[in-house]
Amino acid sequence: MSRSGVPTRAERVYAELRADILAGRRHPGDRLPFADLSARYGASMGVVREALTRLAAEGLVESEPQYGFRVMPISPDDLGHLTEARRAVEPLVLRLAVEHGGLAWEGQLVAAHHRLERTPDRAADDPDRVSEEWASAHAEFHEALLAGCPNPRLRAVAASLRDAAELYRRWAVSLGSDTHRDIPGEHRAMLDAALAHDADAAAAALSAHIQHTTDVLLTRASTALATVDDSLIDPATSA
Repeated sequence: MSRSGVPTRAERVYAELRADILAGRRHPGDRLPFADLSARYGASMGVVREALTRLAAEGLVESEPQYGFRVMPISPDDLGHLTEARRAVEPLVLRLAVEHGGLAWEGQLVAAHHRLERTPDRAADDPDRVSEEWASAHAEFHEALLAGCPNPRLRAVAASLRDAAELYRRWAVSLGSDTHRDIPGEHRAMLDAALAHDADAAAAALSAHIQHTTDVLLTRASTALATVDDSLIDPATSA
């Protein structure tokens, strides 16, 4: 951000490209040619490279020698590794938030949950797609959960892992949802445990929430990915 508070061109390109990836306007496995991105976002090659480097650090794109960058492909193995990392980091950060968060943190958490609980989870014009409003409210709630942690580096690691997982959530929604799952109930359990300052229960609820999502996605992916275009699947995991 510039001193005037106006985003710089590099920040704007990064934010716009990141939004396009998370919204599915850039498909998993899509190549990201510098010339095309420069024209699309009205920026120089250097600015585009800076944006891609930041997105690569977040796990949203990857660099391929001699080929440039592409959106991260779908990979069940990678999702398993990502889930393992999230379950190691995010419950730890939540424990610290519960132990150190004060009234201001509790108030922000309640407000974020209130918004999430009252936001429709499906797009009005496409019932098979998660609404952008719900996705935003969901991210805000999970950010609020961990915001009470006093360690900014741990919060940054957790945020990066959630960003990487968001790409899987957006693209897995078309595989269908688990009708036996009570997602609002899972969020309520995390909220109640956090407000009760029960760090063990809060961490366990968050860990189970993360794992449950992955289990659902991997179950459906085992069948659905077999019919997806090969360019969307990591060749290391599609054999």
